Amino acid sequence: MFEFVFPNDLNVTWSVMIVLYPYITGLVAGAFIVSSLYHLFGQEALKPVARFSLASAFVFLIFAPLPLLIHLGHPERAFNIMITPNFQSAMAGFGYIYTAYLIVVAIEVWLVVREDLIARARGTGPIALLCRAALLFNVRSTEATRAADHRAAKFLAGLGIPMACLLHGYVGFLFGSLKANPWWSTPLMLIIFIFSAIVSGISILVFHYMTISRINGWKLDRPCVRTMGKFLWGFMIIAVSLELLEVMSVAYKQTEEWEIIGKLIGDKLFWSYIVLQYLVFSLIPFFLLAANALFKLRLKVSNTVVFIAASMLLVQVILMRWNVIIGGQMLSKSGRGFTSYVPGIFEKEGLITAAIIFTAPFLILYLFHRVVPLFPVEAMQKKTA
Repeated sequence: MFEFVFPNDLNVTWSVMIVLYPYITGLVAGAFIVSSLYHLFGQEALKPVARFSLASAFVFLIFAPLPLLIHLGHPERAFNIMITPNFQSAMAGFGYIYTAYLIVVAIEVWLVVREDLIARARGTGPIALLCRAALLFNVRSTEATRAADHRAAKFLAGLGIPMACLLHGYVGFLFGSLKANPWWSTPLMLIIFIFSAIVSGISILVFHYMTISRINGWKLDRPCVRTMGKFLWGFMIIAVSLELLEVMSVAYKQTEEWEIIGKLIGDKLFWSYIVLQYLVFSLIPFFLLAANALFKLRLKVSNTVVFIAASMLLVQVILMRWNVIIGGQMLSKSGRGFTSYVPGIFEKEGLITAAIIFTAPFLILYLFHRVVPLFPVEAMQKKTA
């Protein structure tokens, strides 16, 4: 606690779970957009990760509301927004957008993997039975059905992009609407959340694809990695620039809010915001990705550079979420003091719980891949092949 803090500002109410929630939804939005770049906009270079990115978006989407449900004292009340709809509630809006988006992504995943499900369904055993059930016991496959699947998946990819932006933009919209908190209440908050979501989504795909390839001894697809590196560089420039512009605009106006925000940045958030978020985890990836995009680096060097940059940007986005959500709650409504927050480890909303929620989707993706391949055959070739 520092200087003058009201009693009801002593505790940070929105803790690690509320930081994790927008982080996971950001991964969903980013991964879905990468998938759409191939399915809708014909970015052939992204074919090796197109199906994997769509499956990642679906699996992370299933886990997205889990941090919110854990945070709620009565998680069963979350379903009230469906049975007692209130279309003027921003919170209820999440439920509607989330449900509609989940349905769209689930159908698109089903259409994209249908041919592989049919192949598995023609076998024997419990997995084949499960695949037949997923196909509604219709294993017919012709040129006409495959063309219809492709057209429908393309349509859903186009429909899903605005829904992905709405899902994640809604988080920024909520924070930006809280006028009582000067650290949150800016019109740029919504746009910043969308672009940082795309950055985290591309980063997790780069990290996951290169890690899986290394573990399995697969040959990395050079055009795919290079293209993802270029998109990552472009979107991180926009995201970080918007984050800087937001602070610069408040600082330039020199309003009464800047007096307390300036102290917050220069004191309580100095290391996590200025040093780590910008000087370390923004500046270094920027130069690494610029070198990869502008110069002809050797293959091994280029892959290493993109992998390090993507890993650092994953940290940068979680730092951004932390500084916005936790940092905003450190401000006292008195405008003359701050509280402090140290996350628990074994608590219900502690770091262990967050780590379990974050890693569980990767396990589901592994099981998914055991049923139907999430990468094309050419992307799973061994290095020695």
